Amino acid sequence: MNGGPDVTSSWNGRRVLVTGATGIVGSALTTRLLDAGAAVVTLIRDWDPQSELIRSGAVHRTSVVNGALEDYAAVERAINEHETDTVFHLGAQTIVGTALRNPLPTFEANIRGTYHLLEACRVHAGLVERIVVASSDKAYGEAVTLPYTEDTPLNGRHPYDVSKSCADLLALTYAHTYDLPVSVARCGNIYGPGDLNWSRIVPGTIRAALQGQPVVLRSDGLMTRDYVFVEDVVSAYLTLADHTPQRGVRGEGFNFSPGHPLTVHEVVSATLNAMGRPDLHPKTVGAARAEIQAQHLDSSRARARLGWTPSHTLGEGLQATVPWYRQLLRAAPQPSLAGTGA
Repeated sequence: MNGGPDVTSSWNGRRVLVTGATGIVGSALTTRLLDAGAAVVTLIRDWDPQSELIRSGAVHRTSVVNGALEDYAAVERAINEHETDTVFHLGAQTIVGTALRNPLPTFEANIRGTYHLLEACRVHAGLVERIVVASSDKAYGEAVTLPYTEDTPLNGRHPYDVSKSCADLLALTYAHTYDLPVSVARCGNIYGPGDLNWSRIVPGTIRAALQGQPVVLRSDGLMTRDYVFVEDVVSAYLTLADHTPQRGVRGEGFNFSPGHPLTVHEVVSATLNAMGRPDLHPKTVGAARAEIQAQHLDSSRARARLGWTPSHTLGEGLQATVPWYRQLLRAAPQPSLAGTGA
């Protein structure tokens, strides 16, 4: 297994619920779990035929519960009726711009959805042995000192960031108050095959390049972020879940990143090079709102306690990513959108 110790064999026969299973990480995680012999239940709100989980047919190997995180009965049913012993809570509204335009649905999904999930796990504590909640570097908000460590206060200010701060705190509340076996994963920007959010920098750049157009950047191109390949994130989640019942992991948050922050311009340049189109130069709009200028994570706790390190450089991750988008867009071309990219 890439990205950490080989824990695949430990998943054979486990009964696992994955929320957010049609997203980039959810699709990859679900497939890895199925291949490892786990019985996987997926909570799915919208049926998106372009999701890799659905395109690959992996969804047909899972038990699908149709419903939203905001519907407590659906969440509780997914845990109780399927006798779930492990939960990966990845479901969320994940786009900063979407949250800015209309924050209420983001708060409903990310905050209400998280406490519904945790409450259902508390009610069925006799079933659930481990829970991993997917948080984000955005949960820290803007900090004077970087990189973020796990001791950095959770201090979101903008709608999306606040929703992740709240979800993160809720997870730790259930761990410390109700002794629920919860741990929290905080990752940087995740990229790789399966990301259908075209406003993100890697998919937006690839699509624009395939159309022979320059990507349009909402920001000034100088924002810095960590970029983590999806397979390294999957390995991080699996490793964290395996360790969650242990002292020093249960009730704790963990940062996962390569530790090499990059500017938007650097990521665009690397993506265009991976596509053989270094001649295309991005257009910078500089109109981004509710975005933090600089963010990156210290992952030394994950290395020390979990043995996790990433296995992919940005270049290696992009080489594995570009062919997926070429195939996807060849089969179902997408209209050009203005203002894609970070």
